[in-house]
Amino acid sequence: MRWDDRGLVPAIVQDAISKEVLMMAYMNKDALDKTNETGETWFWSRSRGELWHKGATSGHVQRVKSLHYDCDADTLLLKVIPQGPACHTGKYTCFHNEVEIKENASSGQADDSSKPAGVSDGDRFAILGKLETIVAERDAERPEGAYTTYLFEKGVDKILKKVGEETAEVIIAAKNRDNEELRYETSDLIFHLLVLLRDRKLPLDEVLSELNRRHIQKPAGEFK
Repeated sequence: MRWDDRGLVPAIVQDAISKEVLMMAYMNKDALDKTNETGETWFWSRSRGELWHKGATSGHVQRVKSLHYDCDADTLLLKVIPQGPACHTGKYTCFHNEVEIKENASSGQADDSSKPAGVSDGDRFAILGKLETIVAERDAERPEGAYTTYLFEKGVDKILKKVGEETAEVIIAAKNRDNEELRYETSDLIFHLLVLLRDRKLPLDEVLSELNRRHIQKPAGEFK
């Protein structure tokens, strides 16, 4: 690593499942060594002048899945499985304050206010990524009264029960040739599957990669 004149480098922490950026802190060599030794994130506090273990007091530790450095070897990226909120405020990510970006009037791009939130023209599946992030937030923050909080706190058996129920309702809607109901129940099923993937710490990206692998390896008509 190319440490700065204080012996530090910035360390960006990313949720390995949702891909959301959780926080940024600083590491020195000792913090990096402790992170490698323990498999959990350690940083250097510039204000206190000491090492600190993320989650040591709150229990919200971050289990490191992979560690990367950039092309200049002066910044670290840690992909983690968070065991709770990353932010001291109780928020899932420290970057929860969003700044509104206004459209450039000279760009000629019209504002399509009728477009669903989170969906862009370039990515018709963007809502899945947005929903995966929201599910991750609920898992970390556990807001009182939220349905997703209820599912996580009840555990995998309850989540599986809901997946089974929604699957049955999709089948019934299709059998009844009711496309409106089918659309509604399929949405419920996809949501509960995302909750299940989060509970099992399996990124949606891995499911998409599996689909892509099958597409590449299998001849047309033999996808499964």
